[in-house]
Amino acid sequence: MTPLACVIAEEIETTGPMPVARFMELALNHPEFGYYRTRDPLGAAGDFITAPETSQMFGEMIGLWSAVVWEALGAPTPFTLAELGPGHGTLMADALRAGRTKPGFVEAAQLHLVETSPRLRARQFGALGGFDPVFHDDLAGLPDGPLIVIANEFFDALPVRQLIATEGGWAERCIDRHTGPNGGFTFTIGAQAPVGDLPPTLALDAIPGTIRPGTIYEVSPTAQAIASELAGRCARAPGAALIIDYGHAEFATGETLQAVRGHAYADPLSDPGTADLTAHVDFGALGRRAHDAGATVFGPIGQGRFLLSLGIAARAKRLMAAATAQQGHDMEAALKRLLAPSEMGNLFKVMALASPDAETLPGFTE
Repeated sequence: MTPLACVIAEEIETTGPMPVARFMELALNHPEFGYYRTRDPLGAAGDFITAPETSQMFGEMIGLWSAVVWEALGAPTPFTLAELGPGHGTLMADALRAGRTKPGFVEAAQLHLVETSPRLRARQFGALGGFDPVFHDDLAGLPDGPLIVIANEFFDALPVRQLIATEGGWAERCIDRHTGPNGGFTFTIGAQAPVGDLPPTLALDAIPGTIRPGTIYEVSPTAQAIASELAGRCARAPGAALIIDYGHAEFATGETLQAVRGHAYADPLSDPGTADLTAHVDFGALGRRAHDAGATVFGPIGQGRFLLSLGIAARAKRLMAAATAQQGHDMEAALKRLLAPSEMGNLFKVMALASPDAETLPGFTE
């Protein structure tokens, strides 16, 4: 067993079966053995590659978006430019380079990065040290006042509760010790769950009518709280937040919890702390919480549509004009990965939150 598996096993022995959200939180963020505390997960030598590492064009489009939005907000000087979960700092470095095309934008920006991993903080400082970044453990550390926030593949790594439909109502899906000789873990059904504000389609009287026993519904109170906090900040001061992640635009049931290790899918319960754990983002839930907190909500729309609207095709054409044959081939492959419906173009969604009086933001026009 991994050191973290021993920690989890001991907690289960002490308190009983562990809710999925607690398992996910420990697997990713345990202060000593958590996945993000012990390794650099990005790149060919890591476990996965995100859009900013796929092509510089992705970060450049985000930078241009941010600069135009800053101007639409009244060009506040100074303002907070923040990124949640900045990876290697690649996206923000590309964004700031592109943002220089808007006079005054970079000079007005005060860079803040929300990151808990010491290893990733070091990489981020290497890429962005010239902009004097201020690091925070969570969103609460960001200063008040005008702000623009970027969150690319941040929400998918926040813990999710899994509720499972039973003949007697919704129950918490939990994780227990495996009874086999390997001492592993297995899913189990826990106690009846306090379901809170479930969508009407998940009312208890829908079981076993329209909801079949065994149906799983995932909800992330952490993600919804962060969306509410971002929206509240946008309502109090000029601001906008851009959320890019994979997930569903409307209500959906089904299990999406997955693990990735070495660029391949893995058993999410196997060797906790050694694989990335994620779940699809419920953009509908985020949008409802943001609206309730006073923000204007744009989207979600597909990533492909968003990037095309911002002009990524024209940017690719300019880059390819000065590229070698191999570079051009690589750019075409990267563009396909970012835009194609069969790759990131539809699965990845884009949503923006903005101040209540905000007009339609770039990328969201019909």
